[in-house]
Amino acid sequence: MSGERTNRSNAGDPCSASSSDVTAILARINDGDSSAHAALLSAIYDELHRLAADQMGRERPDHTLQPTALVHEAYLRLVGEQSAHWENRAHFFGAAAEAMRRVLVDHARKRLAAKRGGGRARLVLEDEPEGAAAPSAEEIIAVHEALQKLAEFDAQKSEIVKLRFFAGLTAEETARVLDLSLRTVKRHWRFAKAWLYREIMGE
Repeated sequence: MSGERTNRSNAGDPCSASSSDVTAILARINDGDSSAHAALLSAIYDELHRLAADQMGRERPDHTLQPTALVHEAYLRLVGEQSAHWENRAHFFGAAAEAMRRVLVDHARKRLAAKRGGGRARLVLEDEPEGAAAPSAEEIIAVHEALQKLAEFDAQKSEIVKLRFFAGLTAEETARVLDLSLRTVKRHWRFAKAWLYREIMGE
């Protein structure tokens, strides 16, 4: 498993090659060049798909979404936001993590509605995405709601949870996306996990 993670990190690092190219495309979009959207999707599709595949690998086997569908739905939400203004590659991938979160939460709510209820949410936040258990619909919604509260007083810690829990990034990848030290990301992640556990479990 460690070999697979190493290979993926080298090939699919959200802050790897062509960062300046993506930033240039984002600048064109911000300037109103609608044709740049196709160029953006082409430039970042493989990386978004890898992130989505990581996330869906943690979902229940019977989940109706597939990585490709998650990428497309998240991307449509991104480009559909009239006020969207992405400063650079890192900013865009943060927005992509947020879009994936919204998609997964919406699907989780539909699953709960179909079940007509649900039990109390558990909370399992692993240190590495590939070691995480498949979150239930209750857990996805509980983390989403708690995350909104966390963002009110600490936006940075909230962003780290979004990238790690909803986008499936490792601590190293999260540090590169947010331009933080690995030590800082790990420290904030430990705090956020403890805070979310207390908030969700009421302990």
